[in-house]
Amino acid sequence: MIRKNDEYIGVITDMGSEGEGVLKFDNLVVFLPFGLVGEKVRYKILKVSSKFAYGKILEVLTPAENRIRPKCAVFEKCGGCQLQHLRYQNQLKLKEENIEKCFSKIADLKVEVKPAVKSGLEFGYRNKLQLPVGIVNGKTEIGFYAENSHRIIPIDDCPINPDWTKTIISCFKKYILDFNIVGYDEITHSGDLREITVKEIEGNLIITLVVLDKKPKGIDSLIEILSSKLKGEFSLYINYNSKKSNVIYGNDFELVYGKPHYIAEAFGIKYKIGVRSFMQVNNDVCLKLYSTVRDLVDADLHTTVVDAYSGAGLMTALLSVKAKNAYGIEIIEEAVKNANELALINGLSDKIVNYCGKCEDILPNLIKEERAKGSKLCLVLDPPRKGCDLTVIDSIIKSGIEKIVYVSCKPSTLARDIGLLVGSLKCEDGQIRKVKDYTPRYELTCVKPFDMFPQTKHIETVVCLTRK
Repeated sequence: MIRKNDEYIGVITDMGSEGEGVLKFDNLVVFLPFGLVGEKVRYKILKVSSKFAYGKILEVLTPAENRIRPKCAVFEKCGGCQLQHLRYQNQLKLKEENIEKCFSKIADLKVEVKPAVKSGLEFGYRNKLQLPVGIVNGKTEIGFYAENSHRIIPIDDCPINPDWTKTIISCFKKYILDFNIVGYDEITHSGDLREITVKEIEGNLIITLVVLDKKPKGIDSLIEILSSKLKGEFSLYINYNSKKSNVIYGNDFELVYGKPHYIAEAFGIKYKIGVRSFMQVNNDVCLKLYSTVRDLVDADLHTTVVDAYSGAGLMTALLSVKAKNAYGIEIIEEAVKNANELALINGLSDKIVNYCGKCEDILPNLIKEERAKGSKLCLVLDPPRKGCDLTVIDSIIKSGIEKIVYVSCKPSTLARDIGLLVGSLKCEDGQIRKVKDYTPRYELTCVKPFDMFPQTKHIETVVCLTRK
């Protein structure tokens, strides 16, 4: 019988959805992070439940051929990456297989997953950085959280982030030391600085200090430190967040230096990015993904496109160019404002309408109105990781929309939502169940992964559904 804290030797036979190695022992499935298929390992059991066990690899006795040395000094400690020990081509294959498994197990759908579109950069690709600041062994530290925890792992650099990451961390370490800045303590809900976030737009940075309720001292000196080290322009914001929650930002932002936003360009369309605007983390893959979505939508002058979860409006604008008109739906007010300005500066205001609010509140009525007009509709869905609200799914099913292009960053919720749309799943009494005999509402004409997040377990996927 398998027991907690005991050590065992076994061979990993499969990979889990979180990028961990999987083996079976004593009729239990054992999950072992950082293990690879075919490896003989010595491991320790950390947790046992009725069906699963979770362990830690103590020693790789027989390494897999596709195992490589990770670039990061804190890999296996930091929770940011799960796959740096696996060759990049094998990472792509693993993610493709995970998507297939999710569709099969969750939605009872057999799908053909196209080869994953790889990132032009395997490292240094991220344009966004989030650094929690807290107390580690009595000292204020900057770093990343360990996997599934709020325990900070101190860092000086990060291989999947650009070169400016090391500069940012160095500048803030000097600032913290010079002004005795105290990191955030979650237990006592106290401290000067909770988080540092950074966005890069065309070589310019938007830097935000998240604090509890008052501006930290020495801000003018911090601006001088950053100005002396950073190459491009930058903006500095203070965000006030006094809530006891895991939400990074509070509602109040104060610009203390630089421009309130920056202009970028893609596909000939200029767009504005501000402190609250959503950005895909990998510019190279983002452009490839958006190009594919545009081609799948294949709009003409008789097509109305609805871009649900539209962010700062770049996708909406891109899709509107060849369409009759386009609607964007976004909950962040600043992003909607930027999207409206984007339409204006690109001469698309007569073709684009942007709504601010929850998708589940706006989409059902919008679909109904366009259906009443007899519009030829195409819907683009790009929801958060939790997927679509069931009211959104229900309104789409009732509408009979001809084409849906779904962009997802989580294969499990993608498979669930596609199953509901196709009909292999249904919701009864608040529970989602498989349907044995059903007539498919939609045909899956494309399932294509885009590796927005190399070295991690995450993958972006584009699915195209056409009405049967």
